[in-house]
Amino acid sequence: MAEDAEKYTYCTNCGTKNAATNKFCLECGQRLIEQDKQTKDSRAGNILDNATKEMNSWTGEDKSVEINFKSIFNQVFKKHTQDETDRIFIAGTKETTPTLNEVADKEVRPWLFSRVFLYLSSLLLILLAVLIIFQNSNAYPGLLFMGALSVPFSLLIFFFEINVFKNISIYQVMKIFFIGGAFSLLMTVFIYSLTGSGNFSLLGSLLIGLVEETGKLVIISYFVHKANVSHIFNGMLIGAAIGAGFAVFENAGYAQNYGIAVLLVRSFGSLGSHTIWSAIIGAALVMVKKSNKLTKAHFTDRHFINFFLLSVLLHALWDLKTPFTDVKLVLLIISGWVAIFVLIHAGLREVKELKKLKLKNMLEEPREA
Repeated sequence: MAEDAEKYTYCTNCGTKNAATNKFCLECGQRLIEQDKQTKDSRAGNILDNATKEMNSWTGEDKSVEINFKSIFNQVFKKHTQDETDRIFIAGTKETTPTLNEVADKEVRPWLFSRVFLYLSSLLLILLAVLIIFQNSNAYPGLLFMGALSVPFSLLIFFFEINVFKNISIYQVMKIFFIGGAFSLLMTVFIYSLTGSGNFSLLGSLLIGLVEETGKLVIISYFVHKANVSHIFNGMLIGAAIGAGFAVFENAGYAQNYGIAVLLVRSFGSLGSHTIWSAIIGAALVMVKKSNKLTKAHFTDRHFINFFLLSVLLHALWDLKTPFTDVKLVLLIISGWVAIFVLIHAGLREVKELKKLKLKNMLEEPREA
């Protein structure tokens, strides 16, 4: 049967059996190569649907999530005014935080993060040119800083933009970014002092993933408890801020020890590493906590554990030595972002549910009176 499948293909238009080498159906003339491409696209779509359905079940909804990158990022390539930029950055004050009715429950469309990435990357290239072309070593410290900062900080702005509740200011985000990032690194080093450092074997990579994600979880929990946030988007932003801070400090350390080439590779890798993993953990923690006080029970909730273990697994596979490393990293970046988009979907669903609950309570008030 397997040999027959390799020799023949069936036309999806008329069902006629054709040789696998045929480009067109002998019966109806349908192009078979396009059918094969459609079949592969369909299989890829099924894999994505199954993945999003499984992750979405961890949020309490039993259906797949449609991920439309074109729609989400359609504002990136459009022109925006300075006033639009200012409106994003003044979010989070008493005067600018919207009411629940004003909170957007439609698809998020961030764009400012792309401008921040463009500016930081431009500075990085300028400093790189100064170092390489003019052989000026004074550019080296700035190059280390910009290389470590550019991608994680741009991602942080992305998560700041998509916080539809607009209830956390840029000042609070920066505080969490610097303080949370430093303390999460300190917590990780402390745990390593108890467990020992892992290597890049399977067990060693699992240890690295578990230790570092646990270290960040401790700090995420502190800021979630301190700010008493109750929305998925808030937890996602706090987690992203701590993960981005951790990534910047770690990237700078690797660059200092191993050079600019390693820094640039790690900078690219930041697209799907610490910032993303911590955003997943933060969002999942607040998802199970809701408006309640954070307790031990929330850390043992199976929905939180699923997302936490996902972050640990992504981290472990990231560090695991395998063939085809580049392909592996791309797949892991995609996997992390799929989880993020599932949680974004859950966050928007939360907004709609809160609005429905508020409306229901308003309609019931006269009856109680």
